[in-house]
Amino acid sequence: MENFLDGTVCFKDKLAPSYINTTNPRYIEIDNYFYSGILIIDYYREYNEIIFRNIINNNINMSMSIFYEKQDTYKTIKNLTYFIGNVGVDLKQGNQNREDIDIAAFSYNDAKYIRKEIQVNNSDLYFLNVYILIAEDSIQKLEQALKSVEGILQASGMVTKRANFRQEQVFLSCLPIMENKKEVKEVSKRNVLTNGLLGTFPFISSNICEQNGVFLGTNIYNHSIVLMDRFNREKYKNANMCIFGTSGAGKSFFIKLLIMRYRILQMEQYIIDPEREYDKICNYLKGTLIKIGPTSDTFINVLDIREESIEEGKGYLATKLGKLRGFFSLVFGNIEEEKMAILEEKMIQVYLEKGITFEDKSLYKKYKNKFVFKSSKDMPILEDLYKKLDTRETRNLQTKLYPFVYGSLKFLNNYTNIKMDNKLIVADIYELGEDNLKYGMFIFIDLFWDKIKKERSKDKAIYLDEIWRLIGITSNKSVASFIYKIFKTIRKYGGSAVAITQDISDIFSLEDGTYGRSILNNSSIKAFFSLEEENILVLSKFANISEKEKIEIKALKRGEALMFIGEEHILVKIEANELEKQVIL
Repeated sequence: MENFLDGTVCFKDKLAPSYINTTNPRYIEIDNYFYSGILIIDYYREYNEIIFRNIINNNINMSMSIFYEKQDTYKTIKNLTYFIGNVGVDLKQGNQNREDIDIAAFSYNDAKYIRKEIQVNNSDLYFLNVYILIAEDSIQKLEQALKSVEGILQASGMVTKRANFRQEQVFLSCLPIMENKKEVKEVSKRNVLTNGLLGTFPFISSNICEQNGVFLGTNIYNHSIVLMDRFNREKYKNANMCIFGTSGAGKSFFIKLLIMRYRILQMEQYIIDPEREYDKICNYLKGTLIKIGPTSDTFINVLDIREESIEEGKGYLATKLGKLRGFFSLVFGNIEEEKMAILEEKMIQVYLEKGITFEDKSLYKKYKNKFVFKSSKDMPILEDLYKKLDTRETRNLQTKLYPFVYGSLKFLNNYTNIKMDNKLIVADIYELGEDNLKYGMFIFIDLFWDKIKKERSKDKAIYLDEIWRLIGITSNKSVASFIYKIFKTIRKYGGSAVAITQDISDIFSLEDGTYGRSILNNSSIKAFFSLEEENILVLSKFANISEKEKIEIKALKRGEALMFIGEEHILVKIEANELEKQVIL
């Protein structure tokens, strides 16, 4: 009675299909799915590449089983020697006009070669069996898939045979139970030496599926998912990314997806937004949106020295002066070294008036019986420097600085009043206008760079949209060197720098592309969305792109990218769910 109440259905019964139909010799039917097998029965005599590359890189619903059976070396040599002796005698005594004399000669030479490889080069002889099982939900689709697979295999130099009347045996041989059914084993058996096994290695499809990775999309060729962990320090030399593509190709959509998915992981992210593209996603993710411009009420003091800003081997003031040289090179253009030296002298005087010297302890003040780092209110502002430039040698510099103090950019002449306690911060500099965007980009990058250096143990990222403005022809060596330094050293702070641009020619325009090339080479991950032919030609001078990949980049659809992830080159279709699309679009 207890057995009856417990029931008679076991786990194996729940796992088993509801029905299996094996009456048709051309396929097996299991739960409304049709399965048919293909045997590979012969191959080219010689291969110079991996023979299964083309069949694996497709989106046909199939499985493949490869069996290697190592043969006894002593027995193999004995059989080969016997064969060589018999055939050798036939070749000497036989009639040279026999039709099969050439085939016999080939077999004779092959046998001698195999014996030599085994005896001299310590190779082993294996028997190779390869079975392919295709599954579809209709007989018509199954037939189309079979013809497609046969075509690919035959184009690769393989002879195939359908497993008619042996479908069940191929099905079982393709299950993960390590069973090579003898009914199909003898038909598809082919001998291969150890060095030939390399050509049959099956795992050559470019797949990225990392345990702690973030979902990017699917492989365009075989529909496998792409999961990338760019902070995998054992696999990648750094977590930097370069993302290039024309307007509308999908690069901004891709960046927003990354931001959303890394936000779930609570990673610190800082975004430079010159085109006001990230406001919506920032608000949805409850990030901090910082705007600077004529109508904003948030300010950043260009002359701030922050506690986390110190560089290795340098003091606070020395580090700050180096950055300010870059900023004022943007403001004043390529000024002479003599004038730059005078400008630096004036800056040192301005800091000295606030009690700040090259001694790092001068940056601390006593507050409630303990020493704390000085705040923005304890720092000089641009107006202080402006007044110092009222001399004959620097009056032209003072004139150029006027808009930053009393003119259209006077919002930069204030003490910092922003809060930086959010893990997602977007710097909206759209209001600065086309001519002044580079100033805002530099100021925020300097600010975010200090934040990134604060705690090395945490993963963080800085996204530099329209990076060409800072490393292109409109910039200068000092600024470009600062940006390059971020890409070169951010790894040791646990960070990732992401360069984004649609202006490929501009990013390689300064110093014959030196800085663009350096940033590209210091990025382990590269994503190339659709590009115009002119930009592809420029990019090919600085990146290792094959002729085939050039064609692929030009033919990419919106939302598709050729990605270089470490050593892997893979075509990816960027995927998003409906909620992500609603937030982004």
